[in-house]
Amino acid sequence: MAKLTKNVQTEQEGKETVEFFKDLDREALNTERFLEKYSKPLGIIFGLLVLGVLGFFGYKQFILAPKNAEAMKSFLSAQKNLSESKDKDALGGKSAANPGFLGTYNEYSSTNIGKLSAYNAGLLKFKEGKFQEAYDLLDHFSSDNKTLMAMKYGAMADAKSGLNRNDEALQLLDKASAASEDPYTSYYFTRKAGILALGLKKNADAKKYFSMIDEKYQDYDNGMSDSYIEMTKYY
Repeated sequence: MAKLTKNVQTEQEGKETVEFFKDLDREALNTERFLEKYSKPLGIIFGLLVLGVLGFFGYKQFILAPKNAEAMKSFLSAQKNLSESKDKDALGGKSAANPGFLGTYNEYSSTNIGKLSAYNAGLLKFKEGKFQEAYDLLDHFSSDNKTLMAMKYGAMADAKSGLNRNDEALQLLDKASAASEDPYTSYYFTRKAGILALGLKKNADAKKYFSMIDEKYQDYDNGMSDSYIEMTKYY
């Protein structure tokens, strides 16, 4: 009886194995038919993917890399003029012979050097008292460096103050104080925001900023935040 049961079990397993391979054959046949039916569009899609990958690496190697090199040359020339206190030459933008920071940004705005040129051009425009132009140029700057982004927001805040738009300046100083992980940079812009808030008679905001300094940045403040907190009560 045990032998009969074993034979039945073996026969059942054999049937299941045959059915399994039949299913595989059907799936293979279906796949083959699918590929045969759609081989042309699949080939086009695959070709487009290959072209896309090749295009991306080709763009980086043959277009972006030379652009970065040209942008760097232009930037360093402007930086040299800036180090020699030739602000107008450093700003440039008036001729192809001397692009300066402004021309470097206009020509290479898609590169990191172009964006950094916008930042430097914005600072020079601020020195000229052209606050709106300064703000617009600074707004075009972006970086993964959080401290540089804090400096950007701080400079934009100064431009807004130059335009007598101090409420907007305070918002930008708030962003500047939160943007960087460097404690001194955060302290500097938090203190600046507190002083501006105090000048705008936004005492609750001022107290918030100076309390933050008292809590987080005492090493840089020499106890001055306590005096400012007292001022928020009476000023």
